[in-house]
Amino acid sequence: MGVVLVLVLAAAGGGVWAVRTAFPQYGGQLHLAGLSAPVTVYYDAHAIPQVYAANAADLFTAQGYVQAQERFWEMDFRRHLTSGRLAEMFGSSQLETDAYLRTMGWRRVAEQEWNLVSPQTRTYLRDYANGVNAYLRTHGASAISLEYSVLKLSDPGYRIAPWDPIDSLAWLKALAWDLRGNMSDEIERASLLAAGLSRNQVEQLYPEYPYDQHSPIVTTPTPATKTAAGTASNAGTTGSGAAADDGTTTGGGSVPAGTLAAAAPVLADVDQAVRQLPDLVGDDLPGIGSNSWVISGAHTTTGKPILANDPHLEPSMPGIWYQMGLHCTCEYNVEGFTFSGVPGVVIGHNSRIAWGFTNLDPDVSDLYLEKVRGNQYEVDGQWRDLQIRRETIKVAGGKPVTLTIRTTDNGPLLSDASAELRAIGVKPDVDPSGAPASSAATPDPDAGATGYAVALRWTALEPGRTMDALFTLDKAANWDQFRDAAKMFEVPAQNLVYADVDGNIGYQSPGKIPVRGKGDGRWPAPGWDSSYDWTGYLPFDELPSEFNPPQGFIATANQAVINPADYPHFLTDDWTDGYRSQRIMDMISSTISSGSDVSVADVQRMQFDNRNGLAPALVPALLAVPQRGAAARAQGLLRGWDFQEPADGDSDSVTGRDSAAAAYFNVVWRQLLAKTFDELPADRKPDGSDRWWLVMTNLLSQPDSPWWDDKSTPKVETRDDILASAMTAATGELTKRLGSDPTSWRWGAIHTLYVQNQSLGTSGIGPIEWLFNYGPVGVSGGSNIVNATGWDPSVGYQVNAVPSMRMIVDMSNLDSSRWIQLTGESGHAFSPHYHDQLDLWRTGKTLPMRWDKAGIASSSMDSLTLKP
Repeated sequence: MGVVLVLVLAAAGGGVWAVRTAFPQYGGQLHLAGLSAPVTVYYDAHAIPQVYAANAADLFTAQGYVQAQERFWEMDFRRHLTSGRLAEMFGSSQLETDAYLRTMGWRRVAEQEWNLVSPQTRTYLRDYANGVNAYLRTHGASAISLEYSVLKLSDPGYRIAPWDPIDSLAWLKALAWDLRGNMSDEIERASLLAAGLSRNQVEQLYPEYPYDQHSPIVTTPTPATKTAAGTASNAGTTGSGAAADDGTTTGGGSVPAGTLAAAAPVLADVDQAVRQLPDLVGDDLPGIGSNSWVISGAHTTTGKPILANDPHLEPSMPGIWYQMGLHCTCEYNVEGFTFSGVPGVVIGHNSRIAWGFTNLDPDVSDLYLEKVRGNQYEVDGQWRDLQIRRETIKVAGGKPVTLTIRTTDNGPLLSDASAELRAIGVKPDVDPSGAPASSAATPDPDAGATGYAVALRWTALEPGRTMDALFTLDKAANWDQFRDAAKMFEVPAQNLVYADVDGNIGYQSPGKIPVRGKGDGRWPAPGWDSSYDWTGYLPFDELPSEFNPPQGFIATANQAVINPADYPHFLTDDWTDGYRSQRIMDMISSTISSGSDVSVADVQRMQFDNRNGLAPALVPALLAVPQRGAAARAQGLLRGWDFQEPADGDSDSVTGRDSAAAAYFNVVWRQLLAKTFDELPADRKPDGSDRWWLVMTNLLSQPDSPWWDDKSTPKVETRDDILASAMTAATGELTKRLGSDPTSWRWGAIHTLYVQNQSLGTSGIGPIEWLFNYGPVGVSGGSNIVNATGWDPSVGYQVNAVPSMRMIVDMSNLDSSRWIQLTGESGHAFSPHYHDQLDLWRTGKTLPMRWDKAGIASSSMDSLTLKP
């Protein structure tokens, strides 16, 4: 701790080598082994690099060097995480994370992908690794990042290993994990059923997508997506309500309710472990997703398409994205957002096309309950041998731990990891028979026990070619080449929006979407019945697609992709419910119908739209319930409110009253959820996602629904009783927190963002957290809003998800494009670029996304020359 305090005081003083020696070199010259010709890197005022090289090999080598000198600690932390080796850095506290990631085998799959991707991709990955390692060879740990000085306190023996090209491939597994679909919903449905809710009650908490209110992405499907049902569809699967409500089966007709109840403990173990795994990018958090849209030149002021994208992810320090331009006298001339540790550009534009991503969110992961006896598992009445492998986890400051990993044909047994962790420290090694120390946790059900094992089937555990897709996408020049890239974009499955300089716009669903023999993926499936196995994947040409639709725009925000009435295949039933997407479409349509065209500035305002989509339904119901005294004064804030949720009243475009109303409404919402759904278990309280908006909207028309009754009182409460109680409680809460004058309340006073360093920011050691974290700051917006600064009502009002970046591409003049990210380019605490974009980001501002080389050079603040 003494050394940490020295570092803190030194950092505050601003002159200590431990803080500043790791800062990147932005100007001058340096020699970089492996280059064939000089490379120039221009840095703007926010340290965003634009790299100019003579060939692709030099380009990606330089990219590796540039990212390593700015973000290597982040890269090193990520590769240890994806390979299940965090305990090597941080000791036994990370054994649980390592055990689960080893059980899933992310790194093993990445190693298999190495021989699957093209030879050219392997070459580029090696070039990138060469650039990273050139940096590592010339810098000691303390000169790489301040975090290594802190790590040395607890792990003085830690040594930085060279970068391996497979380290880049493994990061794609982390992205896929956080974008994996409905796995959490699958566990929650089973848990609610096991907790005593009827299937009908559970289904009420998972209402069907409101197609009549919120349009899907594709409204004019191409002929390929209208092929006759049965080619690869899930025959007999209808999603919600597929089985009779007799209490004996789940909605998909797969596992008897009694079996799910018996399996509840092991499912709870898996769920708890999954929740405790780091949210690597955070898209699996409740109530968030991403926005993207593209508008045809027929409706823009420029006469060419405008494309916008803002992925919603967990806030982190540094931000998840790294802005960069990559230019060479070869086929790569591209700029946009990438990840440290990954070559190329992930989201952005080249000289011909632009593209954006949102999570398609198909159901690509299934949990299977398995009957296990010793080292065998049952399928169709026969016992098969489990596949068994053992791995050793090195532990900083401790002894190595041996982990036994068992796998069925459906996938690895996640439940084994939970049980083995309970045995660590007692008997970490396997028995001579080969059975893991956890075998007692998965007893033989046929012997009268009630335990089950849980296996995970997930598309990302099968090797794929997504890295090929990224390089192909970066150099695509038209719609056909864009779709060629999409064909290889297997995991994670994304909504891809497209625009080009010729005026075309489009949408494409890529990804490996499983076809199930039986079941709908909404509930855990019976692993002992092979009829529930996956039978293949949907053909790419039958995935939803749209090109130059008649309405002149396309909007994706994780809503349903296409109406099932227009599409024969099953993607998922667990979409977000379309509040953000419909708001985006309404804003675009309103502008067009008024006779105006949409400008880049209009799109920027749309990205920062703070309108709450629940308020139009809930506010009238709240105003109809009489209140008295202080509660009536607070209730009055809702009269005339425009449903916007600004953080404060400082902007010319908002008033303090709007922010006061937003604060009151959201506190009422939190109280309302807690009071209405008191029947739910403590660990299943409403998270505030837009599913709960739809649930509540449905309940407002049922004033005597049993859900309204407060189970803690002898009275049978109705809707108006609970609405009144929620408003009274909200008034008391805000009075205590912000004072007795309702007009002085501000949403930004309670809706705050605290950005934490992903590795050391949650250490629990105050001085270290002060070094690496930032905030809190008040922010506008909220969950399920276009400006999606998410929060979880079951926890509090603090922001847990954000628009991680915002990008607007003007296809008429690429130099007029705009971009911003959450924090800043640098991964170095106390760098001037550690969070120099955050205040711009939180107030809805953006930076110029320069493209022309002359403009980039003339506006640069520094220029670095890399020489062979």
